Amino acid sequence: MLRRLIITGLLILAATLVFAEASKRLVLKDGTYQAVREYEVKGDRVRYFSSERFEWEEMPKDLIDWTATKKYEEDLKKGVAHDAEQVDKERAEELAMEDAKTPTVAPNLKLPMQGGVFVLDNYNGTPQLIELSQATSDINRDMKGNILRAAINPLASNKQKVEVPGAHAKVQVHTTRPTVFFNMDEEGTVTAQGSDTGTPPKPEQRYRFVRMDQKKDVRQVGTVKISMTGKVSQQEVFLPTRGESIGGGWMKYTPEQDLAPGEYAVVEMLNDKEMNLYVWDLGINPSAPENPTAWKPEDVKPQAPQGPPTLNKRPPGN
Repeated sequence: MLRRLIITGLLILAATLVFAEASKRLVLKDGTYQAVREYEVKGDRVRYFSSERFEWEEMPKDLIDWTATKKYEEDLKKGVAHDAEQVDKERAEELAMEDAKTPTVAPNLKLPMQGGVFVLDNYNGTPQLIELSQATSDINRDMKGNILRAAINPLASNKQKVEVPGAHAKVQVHTTRPTVFFNMDEEGTVTAQGSDTGTPPKPEQRYRFVRMDQKKDVRQVGTVKISMTGKVSQQEVFLPTRGESIGGGWMKYTPEQDLAPGEYAVVEMLNDKEMNLYVWDLGINPSAPENPTAWKPEDVKPQAPQGPPTLNKRPPGN
């Protein structure tokens, strides 16, 4: 009888160990996990059968790292073993990859993973990120001025002003030395009109700040000169700009000196002779109101001692 009980106990222990080893896991965002036999998503909660307590329990769906959970299930089907240390390592690697794509530009303020163009501002001592939209500069064909020049000197160059509609940019920053961050797909960059010949710039020299002249309801970026032979050149006053890579596909560009209040554009240099006629405009105005679309630093709450998540058991009978 004793022998039979021992054998039965060993069989139960072996079955329990096999069951625990083959159980699924709900990997949590804090790096821990819950061993489960099965689970189902119900609205914003997950109902699961615990492999440790052998009963149904619940937890908020947002606590779960679904990417890591699905990966564990796929590895389990392939016979790949995981332990707690490996789960922590994989989670740390995923977080490191995410951090590399979203560089920190100020305390608790990161650039987004999806890319774009952003300017770093400082409003009342708080760093903020504001997304910049590309403004469509256009060529204002001042026919009267062109005709007068041609009449005085038929060999004179034909000048055309490059202008952006509106007296002011929608984004007005408060810092006198703004930093602009670029992370754009090449396919999304609109090229300018022109011959597009010359030497492509180095990445750190690709974008430059330009002071814009305000002319009533437009801002002038620069002047395009078209000679009698048809050759196109552009005249702008570029401000000394420093560019550098900060990782994750992001480049940052900062003027090398403080900028006076006024209207500015960040232009793309296509080569050593031409620039893109589509620009990113912004204004410098320390007294301007706060930009309504600004991204602000995330609030960091004091972390409580880590422990198992609070699990809500389902009422009896459910």
